[in-house]
Amino acid sequence: MDATYPRVTIGVFDSGFGGLTVLRELLPLIPGAHYVYLGDTARLPYGSKSRATIARYAVESARFLESHGANHLVIACNTASALALDDIRAAVKIPVTGVIEPGARSAWAALASRAMNQTGVDRPQDHLRPDHRDVLVLATQATVSSHAYDRACTALGLRAVEKACPLLVPLVEEGWIDHPVTREVIRIYLTEAIGDGTPNVVLLGCTHYPLIKHAIRAALRELGHSIEVIDSARATALVVSHGIQNRIDANPSRPDASFECYATDSTEKFARLGSQFLGQPIPQVKLLDLGG
Repeated sequence: MDATYPRVTIGVFDSGFGGLTVLRELLPLIPGAHYVYLGDTARLPYGSKSRATIARYAVESARFLESHGANHLVIACNTASALALDDIRAAVKIPVTGVIEPGARSAWAALASRAMNQTGVDRPQDHLRPDHRDVLVLATQATVSSHAYDRACTALGLRAVEKACPLLVPLVEEGWIDHPVTREVIRIYLTEAIGDGTPNVVLLGCTHYPLIKHAIRAALRELGHSIEVIDSARATALVVSHGIQNRIDANPSRPDASFECYATDSTEKFARLGSQFLGQPIPQVKLLDLGG
């Protein structure tokens, strides 16, 4: 390894398993990096806790990852990104990326690209019609209650409709990815969210949802809506990779990506369930005690 290009270590944090979908996207995008993932499973769900408590938990995890060599920190948790991003950035000395702004920007880019294709203009953002700016955000109740996606979309000139889908996370964690019950729940949520209108794009505002992205697309088609579905996990991974690619050794002989995982509760459960999110076996999970 050329000492001029030291290997980058990327810390990825979530309150549970969902952030592994971000790690799953990062691994092929930055193959020369080492990844350290921390799932604070002993203290989830974050959404039922106060903002101050969420910030304290998230900062503790961020500092742990920084102390274990992370050069860049990814907050792959919508609740922590919505309520504690500023606290985290103030507590560590490394760059921090959350999941909300990349998702909103990806939705904007999809709408702008469509406008450019339809009008042929060079600045599609100036030609987005008011009725072409609607983003349906599917998320947990905690994320919807924070209105973080609404603020991020509004800042980009978009209009967000936020729909809480509280049953989807437990269904995904049950492993019911392609199950009639899950498909019916998705259809009901989408029917309630869309009503008589049609959003211009659907944004997955929870890192569990990439596992059921195909089911969401299928339900949209069944309801007569052929619209793009934006994966915030993918969008976040792209933002991170673009930001730090120049810090990765470009030599073809660089090592493949490697990762290590920490959990604050049952390591066996984390390895078993986490492998579904990561799309590959997790050979070892280390138990970490962050206190109460």
